[in-house]
Amino acid sequence: MPNVVIVGAQWGDEGKGKVVDIYTEYADDVIRFQGGNNAGHTLVVGDQKTILHLIPSGILHPGKRCIIGNGVVLDPRVFIKEIEGLKARGYMQDDGQLVIDGNVHIIMPWHTAIDIAREEAKGDRKIGTTGRGIGPAYEDKIGRRGIRLNDLVRPDVFARKVDEYLPEKNFLLEKFLGKPPLDRDAIIDEYSTYAETLKKYLGCSSTLLGQSVKEGRNLLFEGAQGALLDIDHGTYPFVTSSSTVAGGACTGSGIGPRHLDQVIGISKAYVTRVGSGPFPTELHDEMGDALRKAGQEFGSTTGRPRRCGWFDAVALREAVRTSGLTGLAITKLDVLNDLETIKICTGYSYRGDMLEHFPRDFEVLRECKPIYEELEGWQSDISEAKSLDALPAAARAYLDKLAEVAGCPPVLISVGPRRDQTIQLSNPFA
Repeated sequence: MPNVVIVGAQWGDEGKGKVVDIYTEYADDVIRFQGGNNAGHTLVVGDQKTILHLIPSGILHPGKRCIIGNGVVLDPRVFIKEIEGLKARGYMQDDGQLVIDGNVHIIMPWHTAIDIAREEAKGDRKIGTTGRGIGPAYEDKIGRRGIRLNDLVRPDVFARKVDEYLPEKNFLLEKFLGKPPLDRDAIIDEYSTYAETLKKYLGCSSTLLGQSVKEGRNLLFEGAQGALLDIDHGTYPFVTSSSTVAGGACTGSGIGPRHLDQVIGISKAYVTRVGSGPFPTELHDEMGDALRKAGQEFGSTTGRPRRCGWFDAVALREAVRTSGLTGLAITKLDVLNDLETIKICTGYSYRGDMLEHFPRDFEVLRECKPIYEELEGWQSDISEAKSLDALPAAARAYLDKLAEVAGCPPVLISVGPRRDQTIQLSNPFA
């Protein structure tokens, strides 16, 4: 049976939550494979909005198994609050619906404290971190000094590791960053209560997924952030701390690459970015403000206003290549409803030269100027369109152009935030 990976094809915030929610209908297991609560997936079911930060978007569907893979870093406080919120609204009545891999790394209080203090110390050189402790948690994971869920649920192991790591963290906080130290006993007391709740969800994603493959179950892998924020392939250093490209689905869940069949990239019909970093098509004028207002472009995790710009085909082609995209889900097409003309960036100009490929060199990228092609807008409401033929000719022409310049066919078009405001052109699970 088909197994499908969903990744962001821009700088995040592309609408992955809605697309995962739609494709969950065809899946048996939904797996989150990287990132932490620096991501927020917004879902609208009927008139009810749900924002999830850690739990896979498939949790709103009864009978679906949701797995948090080993590639995720997990803040227990945020996770438990999310669980409580879902249960209060009638979701997730069966705890067996959710599994957390025992090798998930735990975000500790020192991670958030260091994250915030470092960003404050940068002054005007800030990278735009959410301050959720994600980067420092991944640092400790790579440095082999992390605390995993398997450690947290064993009181003696957890206490030993806190005693081993906390003195170094307090030294950094006090002596270098000028912040107060953290209390050892308070941390152990607080996190021991979290362990009791998390224990019931403990499992092994790799073993479960291996069994699912044998049984022919459909797997849906849910990424966070976007391909251009990948730690290796993004606009470094203005990136996140995990592998956001499709290859991260394998390392972040314990499944082999031969079991992945389709990779769907999510892209807005324009582009947004949160935080600092190069953004060639960014609009600093009234048009940028209009896109932000029409698209309600404010971070679901931080509330920060998103930077807005025209669709960037050069950047998208980078995501097509690095993630091996087999199809595109185009979201928020309706945000462009009122525009008389719409621009698409098809290339960059760099010191007089034409670039068709996304520069990996940050110093080059920040000097790139977009080369635009202008298309006619449709200036009509498309939010209730149920098929491609129901869209205005200008909207269909815009979609055709996006597919042409991106080099990847569209498989889904979102014309509004609700589940039913979606045009499916093909089903990756078919």
